Amino acid sequence: MRWLWAAAALALGGSAAQAAGYGAAPADLGTKLDRLVKAYPDFIASHDGHFLVLKDGRTFAISDGRTDKTFDEMVEHADIDDMFYADYPAGADAAPPARDFDPGRVRFEPLFNAMYGDCDRGEVAPKMRAIAWLPKHHGGSVSITTANGVDKALAAVSAELDGLPEKYIRYLIPNSGTYNCRKVAGSTSRSVHAWGAAIDINSAASDYWRWSKDGWHNRIPVEIARVFERHGFIWGGRWWHYDTMHFEYRPELLP
Repeated sequence: MRWLWAAAALALGGSAAQAAGYGAAPADLGTKLDRLVKAYPDFIASHDGHFLVLKDGRTFAISDGRTDKTFDEMVEHADIDDMFYADYPAGADAAPPARDFDPGRVRFEPLFNAMYGDCDRGEVAPKMRAIAWLPKHHGGSVSITTANGVDKALAAVSAELDGLPEKYIRYLIPNSGTYNCRKVAGSTSRSVHAWGAAIDINSAASDYWRWSKDGWHNRIPVEIARVFERHGFIWGGRWWHYDTMHFEYRPELLP
């Protein structure tokens, strides 16, 4: 029930935390967990609704039992079902989201460490591979993880973007980086860049909520976002805490 109240608050543009608190599982959690298992077949074996089972035998609890988290607490201390607190609107037009609507920004870090490695322990860099970035437009190369086939997915993105009309290229070249062992700015949560599974496109043509706090802004054409989404990446431009240069590999959130 808390999930329904929260969803209603988001639909009305209010904060779900104000309505009921975060942490309750969505009604279709089983379907979302099935999608999670399917998205990462090299690492995840199964789930039983209570635990996620990795192929190396490790298990993670789906829920920490909390249903009263504030939005910030959910971001900083996510469990697995928190990752699905909001449905990602793949393919939609670019539009201002409801408050605290950040699908994909909530991540259960132990799972991502298990798949991509812990960069503080030097486990991520050995999995990185350089790929050509928009080679027809001389975009240079970017380094991206090979885990979960992210390198292949980004290479497919690059090839498709390379064929877009010239008016789109200025948003893509130069890119603003991929791998960086760091936390999210202003947070204790690890950035997806720390796992080598994200790319920032041209920051000079982008907008970020910490740069301008007077409401949602975006200059990135939605056609670019849709290319990324077709290959398993989500877009930070769909977040209330917007980061329009940012794309990260999160196929479990996509149809």
